[in-house]
Amino acid sequence: SSRLASQAMLRTSRRVVGRRVKSTTAKEETKSWWSSAEVWGGLGAIAGWGMSGSAIYDAMQQGPEVISLTMTPVLIVYSSLFARWAWVVQPRNLLLCACHVTNVGAQLNQFRRALEFKKEQGEQEQVDDIMKQVGAGCAAAAVVAGPTVGSALAGAELGVVSTVAAAPAGPFTVHFWAPMSKWFISGASFMELHRPTDKISLPQYTALTLTGFFFSRYALLVTPINYTLCSVNIALFGSSAWHLGRKVKADYIDDEKAP
Repeated sequence: SSRLASQAMLRTSRRVVGRRVKSTTAKEETKSWWSSAEVWGGLGAIAGWGMSGSAIYDAMQQGPEVISLTMTPVLIVYSSLFARWAWVVQPRNLLLCACHVTNVGAQLNQFRRALEFKKEQGEQEQVDDIMKQVGAGCAAAAVVAGPTVGSALAGAELGVVSTVAAAPAGPFTVHFWAPMSKWFISGASFMELHRPTDKISLPQYTALTLTGFFFSRYALLVTPINYTLCSVNIALFGSSAWHLGRKVKADYIDDEKAP
């Protein structure tokens, strides 16, 4: 009888261990995608390709009058910085890097089309003002020299200044300036909250909304962790979703109700 009892206890313990192993495996599988920088980075890159694709699509299907001269220059600077960020972040995101390089070219083409349209409409003075603003924005190229300056200050033993300069996501790194450029996108969206819906690009704002959603999580999984990137993507998701909702309502809900 003692032998039978021992065998019964052994079978019971095996079942308990088996259930625990299955439970642990299930938790690890659930955690693997939620905590995977590769998964969220890949989704963010796919959404980014949607933004690049929307610029190419709009260039082929839409007239230059719908191009936003507020948003387009911001997108050029934004993608320039994020192409660099995707290259240096860990793990490296080549798909994201490629999509932003493509987007720089696509947005430059859209910017050219918009300026040519303004000239044809006799708005040369406005074009000149825009070009001056863009020239000032080119200061973002100074980010390239950031690591050298940051290293020099970090080794200069200047107290707080050296500490800030040595921070892995500090102001002398692309990890700081790439998210800051995204704040400009969110700011541009907030400045145009009442932009006419016929001038809102459905593909572009769909891509921006998805980008904001995916990057809110992705920013917490990369090295170094980037809380600034997380916060700006929450804002980007909100502002872009607002425009996207207005566009869908105007084109697919209000039009159907119209007699």
